[in-house]
Amino acid sequence: MKYTIDAQGKKLGRVASEAASVLMGKNSAAFARNQIASVTVEIANAGRTDITAHKKASNSYVTYTGHRGGLNKESLGELIARQGMREVYQRAVRRMLPDNKLRDGRMKNLIIKE
Repeated sequence: MKYTIDAQGKKLGRVASEAASVLMGKNSAAFARNQIASVTVEIANAGRTDITAHKKASNSYVTYTGHRGGLNKESLGELIARQGMREVYQRAVRRMLPDNKLRDGRMKNLIIKE
């Protein structure tokens, strides 16, 4: 089954939470926590998402390499310029899914079109 979300003019978090919910299978009558739902989620018009300039400058993604001094900070605007909205949506949806063995399989069912 294919589920399409149009992201044009919508907020990033709202679209990502809807996509995560559908990827978990919460909208299905045959919902099971321990199985990957047989649904692919397509996010269309990802590049036309409503993100303000303030959010692009203030929101930051922090990663840690594990080494001393390995803390990397990157603003949302820098990430969009470097990777595009595809990476932003992948990170948002990935962090909204439960952290278990099924997350990677669920992420394979996510398609993002700019």
